[in-house]
Order: sequence, then structure tokens, then C-alpha cells
Amino acid sequence: MRERPGPSPARHPRSRALITRVAQAFRADPADSSDPADSSADNERHDRSPFGWFARALRVPGQERRVLVQSAKATLAASAAWLLATLVLRLPQPFLAPYAAVFLVEATVYRSLRGWLQQVGSVATGVLLAAVAAQLIPWQAVALAVVVFVGLLAGSWRRFGSAGVWVGVTGMLLISYGTAREPVLLGDRLLETALGAAIGVAVNTLIFPPLYGERLAAAAGRLATALAGLLESLSDVVRRDEPPEDLDHLLSQAQDARSQVLAAEEAVGLTQEGRRLNLRRGRPIAGARHERPLRTLLGLWPAVSQLISAVRTTAGRREHPFEYPWPDAREALADLMHHLGGAVQAVALVGEPVELDECRALLAKLENRLLTAEDDGVPARLGLGTMILPARLLVEQLEQR
Repeated sequence: MRERPGPSPARHPRSRALITRVAQAFRADPADSSDPADSSADNERHDRSPFGWFARALRVPGQERRVLVQSAKATLAASAAWLLATLVLRLPQPFLAPYAAVFLVEATVYRSLRGWLQQVGSVATGVLLAAVAAQLIPWQAVALAVVVFVGLLAGSWRRFGSAGVWVGVTGMLLISYGTAREPVLLGDRLLETALGAAIGVAVNTLIFPPLYGERLAAAAGRLATALAGLLESLSDVVRRDEPPEDLDHLLSQAQDARSQVLAAEEAVGLTQEGRRLNLRRGRPIAGARHERPLRTLLGLWPAVSQLISAVRTTAGRREHPFEYPWPDAREALADLMHHLGGAVQAVALVGEPVELDECRALLAKLENRLLTAEDDGVPARLGLGTMILPARLLVEQLEQR
């Protein structure tokens, strides 16, 4: 029985330094230029009171400020739509104008423009449906039921998107208000909707159009930490003299990492959509410099998942202990996984060099052992091979980042 290994590689000085740097870089909003160690800033970030939330929105670029800005923009759009409809166009009861304006201040400029078409289309369809029902059905209650039923069916058309429900709702309002038989008022409803929607789109497009670049940086930090933590856990498992009693903790870590993968994919999609048609898409806050590192990390997940399966399968077969690689091979494997964890951490830090020389050397050593060590026996060599393959995939993907 060989000696127990020294301290866990997770406590290696370089890994600890990298983990600390990643935690500091992504603990606060990445756009915040303040020192994360500043105690007053830290207290403010953890202040959950309304005053603390508002102070954070004013001080730190991020989610709180975006909510505050979008709320102010929606207020401006609704007020402008109402004033224009009442004071300039003299429309009676122009309730649809501010409504459309508020709902068209969307999360992205692209959604606002798409929503404008959907909103105007759904309301126009509802107006037309109400006009036809009012002319053909003399009983208001029956006309209301028909308009709601047909309108909700028509609104389920995918081209209407989330605005489809307003086909039936608009028709219901016009029938219940008794204005469906008056062509002038029907035209007013269409004009109000188009006006309000246009104002909402204009405000969202021209005044601080929303961008989500900081989500890429935060997602990269969380995903890198999750993947590196998995690799360090695998290193600990492989380094042991005996297979561990329970490998369920690896499944739990893998599930957490999978959740971070899904969150990262969502962040990439939202950030790309946020840049479409956005006048500020060329600014640093658009997140372009963090997109490539995050895509690299997302590309590592399949190989990490394969490595988890290989370690669990090889380490868990107590009835065939020789399927577990020999001690010196396990030591090299553990070192390789440890160094891969450090490289993964470095990917998330833009500008941080990713050291792969040690990974290449260890991988070459293991592959040479696999080809030349005939005394290991076929089962042990099979166990070693199943773990070398995903490790090589990780090294290759990091080289191509």
C-alpha cells in the first residue's frame, strides 16, 4: 500500500489564486469598476431594502439599473403616447395608446420591433372581428361570446406570439363598450394602438437600448468554477488508493454544472438578441469580448461529462479491481485533471494566459503508458483508455479556444 497523497490539488496555490480571482471578478457586477473588497460596497450589495436596491441601481451598472431604466422608459413612453393621443390627435378615451407603449418597451430592441408588428396585427384583427360580429349578430351577449371564442382561437396563431391574446380581448372590449358598430371609433382604436406601439419602440430603441453583456461575464465565471470544481473532484477520486464508497456527490456536482451550462446558453442567446438592431451594440457593455471564452467553456461540457462517466464506471467496479488503472497511472491522471481545472478557470478571465504545457506533457506520458505498458493487463489499460480519451478532447478544445 503506497503512502496517502499530500494535500488535495484543490488546495494547490495556483488553483487557489485562480479561484480567488474568478470569485472576485464575478462576485459583483462585471461592469462595476469599484474594488470588490471595499466593505461599504459589499454592504450595499447585500442590502435588500428598497433604499439599498435603489442605491445599488444608481451606483452599479447591472440588473437593478436596467430595471430602473426600463421602468422609467416605459413611464415616458406611456405618458408621451397619452399626451399625443389626447392633446394632439384629440382621440376620445385613448386607453390603448399608453397600454401599447408600455408593453413595447421590451427586454431587447429586436423584441420591441417584432412586438410592434404583433401588437398592431393582433389589435387590428380584434377590431375587424368585433366589427363583423356586431354587424352580423344583433344580440350583444352572443356577439361577445363569439368574438372571445374566435378571437382566442385566432390569437393562438404563432405569428401573433404573446400578443395573440389581445385579438379576443380587443374584440371583447369593443363589443362590451358598444363601439363595434361605429367605424370612426374602430379607426381610433387602431390609430391609438399603432401610435402607442410606435412610441414604445422608439423610446426603447433610442434611449439607452438594453444590452446584456455583463450576463456573459457572470455566466462564464460561474460555469468555469463549476467545471473546475468537477475536475478537482475527479482528481481527488482518481488519486485515492481505493475506489470511494459513494460516488453520488459527483452526480450532484454534475447536475449543478449542467444547470450552469443551460444558464450560460440562455445568457448567450439573450445577449446576441440584445445586440440585434441595437445602436449601442459596439460598446464594451455589449459583451463581445466575453462571448468567445463562454463558448469555449460550453464546448468543454460534453468532454467533462464523458470524463465523469468514465471515472464513475472505472472506479465503481469493486468486483473487478484491476479495471481501475494502476497507482502511478492514476497519479498522472489526477495531476492532469488538476491542471485542466486550472486551465478552465483561466479561460473565464479575459486576458489570463491558459497554461497547457503541463497538460500536454502528462497526456503524452499517459498515452505512452497505454501503448507500452503490457504488464498492466488489458482491464487496467481499458480503464485508463476510457479516461484518457475525454481528457485529450479537453486539451484539444482548450488549444483551439
